[in-house]
Amino acid sequence: MLFRSLCRSAEIGANSYLLDTGSARIVLDAGLHPKHDGLEGLPRYDQLEDGSIDSVVVTHAHLDHIGSLPVLLNRQPQAKAFFSPAAAELATAMLHNSVNVMQSKRVELGIAEYPLFTHRDLDELERHFETRGIERPFDLDPEGHVRATFHDAGHVLGSTGITMQCNGHRVMYTGDVNFEDSTLIKGAIFPEDHVDALIIETTRGDSARRPDYTREDEELRFAEALSRVIQRRGSVLVPVFAMGKTQEVLTMIHRFKKRGLIPKKTPVFIGGLSTKMTVIYDKYSKGRTRRSDDSFRILEDMELEAGTKKRKGPIPMQPGAIYCLSSGMMSENTVSNQFAQAGFLENAKNAIHFVGYADPDSPAGHIRVGQQGDKVVLDSAKPPVVRRCEMEIFDFSGHATRDALLEYILKVRPKKAFLVHGDPRASAWFKDQLREKLPSTEAIIPEPGVDYRIGE
Repeated sequence: MLFRSLCRSAEIGANSYLLDTGSARIVLDAGLHPKHDGLEGLPRYDQLEDGSIDSVVVTHAHLDHIGSLPVLLNRQPQAKAFFSPAAAELATAMLHNSVNVMQSKRVELGIAEYPLFTHRDLDELERHFETRGIERPFDLDPEGHVRATFHDAGHVLGSTGITMQCNGHRVMYTGDVNFEDSTLIKGAIFPEDHVDALIIETTRGDSARRPDYTREDEELRFAEALSRVIQRRGSVLVPVFAMGKTQEVLTMIHRFKKRGLIPKKTPVFIGGLSTKMTVIYDKYSKGRTRRSDDSFRILEDMELEAGTKKRKGPIPMQPGAIYCLSSGMMSENTVSNQFAQAGFLENAKNAIHFVGYADPDSPAGHIRVGQQGDKVVLDSAKPPVVRRCEMEIFDFSGHATRDALLEYILKVRPKKAFLVHGDPRASAWFKDQLREKLPSTEAIIPEPGVDYRIGE
């Protein structure tokens, strides 16, 4: 059995991996790199002969895991794509939105190869989609050589890890995982049996969580920060990802209002794509997925100012409001970026609150390391903006801490641990820890394009 990284480099990016059992070939995730445009954002699908794979496993619907799926399936028309039911619905919505983004970039940036796929392509490719429930074994290839089981990964709605068994060997791929309960989604439930190979994310390996952290205290700190700004008639911008972080933050705000931590009449604005994602989140409440508050439906139980195509002009800026706008990294031409440019950052009464990961090279990353009074480049085609508003960072990561991931590795005691989805220093931390604490395990930071043998 062979494992190969199809990523272009060993980092967080266009996640995609090949598992070749000798009797079946399975691709694990099919991402698109968020920092690269055009063909440079794709995994190395040129290493896969057309028509050579049996199936694609999609662990969840973030674009760094599903953004190139249509490209892969166009080259592999015989393959099936396996998702959890919720992940399939979210992926379809995300991919249709990705077409719109690529069409805009074709015009604005002159990227000739965009769009990499069309809305019609997506409609036709849905026949490849197969949904499977959590903890219900299924076959990944037509002959039944590879038996697989999805496990709840606790990262976002519909996220899964997967166990695969073939030739007497057991392989586990975590995808993105969070073992702790969040405000909306319950933490992962992964098997703890021994595996021959563990393919595990290492996102947070480069930083330790502060020792006094508790989720309850961090939510209270967030509520107090929101209240402080609202009381002085300022507004708060919370840059969020349309899927996952939006719904998490809205659930927190709903709780804060019920507990009287912020005024019940505080207006809350979200964008159009966030609304589409939230509709799907609400659909999978009431027993359909593991939720922290199973009866809560965001769009039914909250009064939100939801962005739609019918609204003319920009989102109105008003004092005492909370704006949960995508993207979380405030990338150019996104709603959060444009809103920040329109006078928001320059108002000292306002605040910007970051609640998730931001690439250091993104506009959000620049704001996070800057000081009040600094000029910030939000759009390379426009003048920099002075940040006079407050800025705070909160730890509501959807990824497991490095200590929790290490604890899981020690429980399953793999013969080989493939350390993926992490920047070099993050993966190196895990390799060093395993060398000391689990010397019987071979810890590997896989080089792209190199085949690693499993089971020998």
